Amino acid sequence: MQLGLISLQQVDPVRLAIAELPALAQRIGYTVSASVWGDNGPTIIRVEEGPTAVYVAMRHGTTASVRHTATGKVFAAFGPPGRVAAALAAEGYAGALADPAFAAELEAVRAHRIGEVVDQLLSGVSALAVPVFNGFGEFVLCLTAIGPSATLRMGPDSPAAQHLRDAAQALSQRLGAPAASAGGH
Repeated sequence: MQLGLISLQQVDPVRLAIAELPALAQRIGYTVSASVWGDNGPTIIRVEEGPTAVYVAMRHGTTASVRHTATGKVFAAFGPPGRVAAALAAEGYAGALADPAFAAELEAVRAHRIGEVVDQLLSGVSALAVPVFNGFGEFVLCLTAIGPSATLRMGPDSPAAQHLRDAAQALSQRLGAPAASAGGH
C-alpha cells in the first residue's frame, strides 16, 4: 500500500497530459490544450493544433479568464475557492462566486464534469474543458478543446465532450484516481 502511494506521488500529470494531446487533437478534430493553476490563475502549458483551424491567441503561458473561458470555469468549479476568488477579483469580478447565475453555472460544470463557452470571449469561438484528478482526488489540470462556433458541437454529450471526458478519465486513472471518481457524469 505504501509503495503504491509513493509511486503515485512520482507520476507527473503534466507529462502524461502533454503526451496525450496530439492524439486527442486528431480524435476531436480541433485544437486542444492542457492547463494548470499558475501564479495568476489557469495557465496554458501546452497547445496542440488540430486539423480544424481556429485563430485565437492561445499559447503556452497564457493565463485564461476564470469567468469567461471553459478552462477558467473548470478551475472555478474544482479549484480552491480562495485562489479562485482572488483570480476573479483580479479580473474585476470580486464576489462572482456569490452570484447566483455564476454559482449555477459552476454547479452544472461539477455535475457534468465539463465547462463550456460559446462566443463569450471571442465571437465565433467556442470551447469545452474537463478536469483531471490525481489519486488523492485533487484537481490537477484541465484539458480543453477550442474551435469555431459554427462547427464545434457543444453540450455534455457532444462527440468532442465525450472524447475530452474519456481522455480526462484515462489520465485520472493513470494518476491513481478510482474509476468512479475519475470521470463521467
